Amino acid sequence: PVLLGLTTLSGLALGVPVGSLVYWMLRGNSSTLPATSLLSAVGHTAEFSAAAAAIATALAIPVTALAMRHRNRLTLLIERLAYLPMALPGLVIALGLVSFSVRYALALYQSSLELIVAYAILFLPLAVVGVRSAMGQASPRLEEVGRSLGCRPAAVWWRVTLPLIAPGLGAAFALVFISSATELTATLLLRPTGVDTLATQFWTYTTEFSYGAAAPYAGMMVLISAVPAYLLSRRMSTIARSRPSR
Repeated sequence: PVLLGLTTLSGLALGVPVGSLVYWMLRGNSSTLPATSLLSAVGHTAEFSAAAAAIATALAIPVTALAMRHRNRLTLLIERLAYLPMALPGLVIALGLVSFSVRYALALYQSSLELIVAYAILFLPLAVVGVRSAMGQASPRLEEVGRSLGCRPAAVWWRVTLPLIAPGLGAAFALVFISSATELTATLLLRPTGVDTLATQFWTYTTEFSYGAAAPYAGMMVLISAVPAYLLSRRMSTIARSRPSR
């Protein structure tokens, strides 16, 4: 009964939104709003999300490495501060970046870079979680063996540690990519003028009750997030199978 209940819950969680999406796509895509390019929105979404995922993953590596390999009050504080953006609404971070760029870096205002930085800040905690999980499975003894063989710390990191945590980096990248691709609040405030993403176009059409026109953008958000989600689930399955049974 428990397994049946969980299966039913998972089926409803996936089936209801996907079913509604298919229904509106089949019903039509008429709208009173001017037509925009679906491919352009897909390109912008993928570009911004991938850049933010790369930045957040790169920032998570030193934060996690310091906290796990050189534990002290300062490194633990840095790691805990990295989790704080998860408690902040996207609106707060977006307004903070707008205020900063208007006062001190006007060239950054309403640029793609500002939006990418907002994504990276918002979802840095997800990257830290992914990298931390991988770092926890990479034994420090292997790094010590590398140094005992005469390798410099940088060479040990490049040849030993990085290959060991590479799957975790991929998981962190996937988590941030998926979250960035569907983020709306900060995107509405920070996107460059004339640039639309899948989330903003979906929001624009749904506010005008043009659900048929919004459905393709929602469908593309599902598809563009499905690939990293599938890779992430494969990674989790591999970890589960590699653990020894008790």
